[in-house]
Amino acid sequence: MIKKKFQALFNPEQYHGWGKSKRYFEGWYYKVINADESKAFAFIPGIAMDKNGNQQAFIQVLDGKKLTAEYHKFDAQEFKPSSGEFKLQLSYNAFSGKNIQLDLPSVKGQLAFKNQVPWPNSWYSPGIMGPFSFIPFMECYHGILSMDHTIEGKLNINNETIDFTDGRGYMEKDWGRSFPSGYIWMQTNHFENSGISVKASVAKIPWMGSSFVGFIAGVWLQDRLIQFTTYNFSQLRKSFADQNKVELVMENSHHRLEIFAHREASTTLASPILGFMDGRIEESMTAKIEVKLWDKKNKTILLQDTGRNAGLEVAGKVEEILVGNN
Repeated sequence: MIKKKFQALFNPEQYHGWGKSKRYFEGWYYKVINADESKAFAFIPGIAMDKNGNQQAFIQVLDGKKLTAEYHKFDAQEFKPSSGEFKLQLSYNAFSGKNIQLDLPSVKGQLAFKNQVPWPNSWYSPGIMGPFSFIPFMECYHGILSMDHTIEGKLNINNETIDFTDGRGYMEKDWGRSFPSGYIWMQTNHFENSGISVKASVAKIPWMGSSFVGFIAGVWLQDRLIQFTTYNFSQLRKSFADQNKVELVMENSHHRLEIFAHREASTTLASPILGFMDGRIEESMTAKIEVKLWDKKNKTILLQDTGRNAGLEVAGKVEEILVGNN
């Protein structure tokens, strides 16, 4: 058991719930957009355990264009993660970093993922959580499996065959006890030029009887990742959200990132509260995100574009994470 936990610590994509029996959740998020951008889906497999030890596995299916969501419940015994690698079997469904195989009443087929762009991983900073990965009492942990990749394959969804070949995808995951009480999350990898992806989140982080506003953002520019995080001495200059828009400004010694997101119609998804999927959040997959990235030293703009098909969530007590709005 100790070996499994240690290996997972340094490989965020792997299952982290070894030995857990209550007040725990873990879920993976697969976003897939077809080549002409007419179809947008998210598939979310996971496991949930409440404070009494009741457990259930699940697969959520989000149709971002039709604004519908399905929650498929499974017996926890059907949730079978592998040790030492990221592979997950859930009944007749299979998930890994390279492909997914779906056998649900409304979705059947297989997709493969090529040319993945993972968040850098090192012994002192395992994935996007950085040194916070080593803190055992965090409410929620986060991992990026791939900022951007291409897709091959077809799915039959509600009796319609959809070809996702040459489409684009994104993969991430969360695990812990609960989602933050207030947070903003967004992601898009559909810009004018391919090979660009932006992910940003701001959340209230409980910390030793108190709390702080934590943030993580990454901009993948075809061959390099520019990071803005709480732990790499970046600063959150602004965090704002209302019913129509979201504004984020982050800055470090080398770069400045400005994000303006336009909120669109959203769909309700289940989210974890103390392990079980009793919460509800609203996610859009059709938002637009205006992004401007400066190189401060050279006084040049590295990216100024609007991302399409953006995933966007504004959840909980957003007033807890407002920064720089005076």
